[in-house]
Amino acid sequence: MLNFFAPTELIGTSGQPETEQFETIAQVGYTTVVNLAMHGSEPAVREEGNIVSGLGMDYIHLPVPFDAPTSRHLRRFSQLMDVLEDDKVLVHCAVNARVSAFIFKYLTLRRGFSEDAATSPLLRVWRSQIENGQHGQWQVILDAPADALK
Repeated sequence: MLNFFAPTELIGTSGQPETEQFETIAQVGYTTVVNLAMHGSEPAVREEGNIVSGLGMDYIHLPVPFDAPTSRHLRRFSQLMDVLEDDKVLVHCAVNARVSAFIFKYLTLRRGFSEDAATSPLLRVWRSQIENGQHGQWQVILDAPADALK
């Protein structure tokens, strides 16, 4: 899968899985797929929810606009991940950028992970771009304090 990263045994992150990859995702034990990409974004899979549900997994779509993420999106994501704490969850977006930022904040603020352990290889590259002004709208997520998750 595109930019796959598994920071824990129960959390996997990636870019958009291809249609045929959902069967493998189910076979390796994921019970829930969370999609942070916007409706119709490229390279979205049509009928993803039906495909995932048909394979016996839960599907949750929590769209986060790439150009306007907010602390509200982060809070809702964190609350969802708290509910799914004991499930094996794959969280994806288009390329794993949105997800990398959200998982980083969730793991460091909610689960006590070190920044190093919570940082995906993609976020290592992307974070320096954000800090240099490219995709600056994501700085609000990377700088979010713990009370933003409440």
